[in-house]
Amino acid sequence: MIQALRKLVTFDEFVAKYPDNTGKRYELHDGVIVEMPQPTGDHEQIIVFLVQKLILEYSRINLAYGIPKTVLVKPLESESAYSPDVLILNLPNLVNEPLWKKESTVSQAESIPLVIEVVSSNWRDDYLKKAADYEAVGIPEYWIVDYAALGGRRFIGNPKQATVSLYILIEGEYQVSQFRGSDRIISPLFPELNLTAEQIFQAGGYPV
Repeated sequence: MIQALRKLVTFDEFVAKYPDNTGKRYELHDGVIVEMPQPTGDHEQIIVFLVQKLILEYSRINLAYGIPKTVLVKPLESESAYSPDVLILNLPNLVNEPLWKKESTVSQAESIPLVIEVVSSNWRDDYLKKAADYEAVGIPEYWIVDYAALGGRRFIGNPKQATVSLYILIEGEYQVSQFRGSDRIISPLFPELNLTAEQIFQAGGYPV
């Protein structure tokens, strides 16, 4: 489970201590510093697989994108800051980001074409809080990769099954499409991407 340190802090106070020298990973949720759990190997294998596929795709079509190691996404109207599992940056727009140079933080939708969260024990944050905040930022595309079917039944069905949920911003609100098994991922950002849900799950060693 996530361990939360319940002293309320501002974003400026948070980034003054970020990253932590212990090597641990933290996020800021409405002024609360949240220590993120150490991910499993399966979780990390899926991230590696997705990063490889996405780099190949945006390189193939000559988009000026990049996937950083450690960058924060900050909703402007809250004392929150998230460190997504996979974050694609639109590199030319970084000159317009006021927090980029000193704090490697982005807050403009134009800088963030795609965010991916790979679900772990803190699934409620991915489906509820982060979905709402990424929508508020205006991030065009948000994937939730629930490879172990950890999320609630209202999100991934009953019986629960491994699901990739794509949240696509349409007229300022997220509309959700879901993919399972041999379904090909339909991404507006990468319409020619040749990738199925089961390929993602199998990258983490999960049979479909």
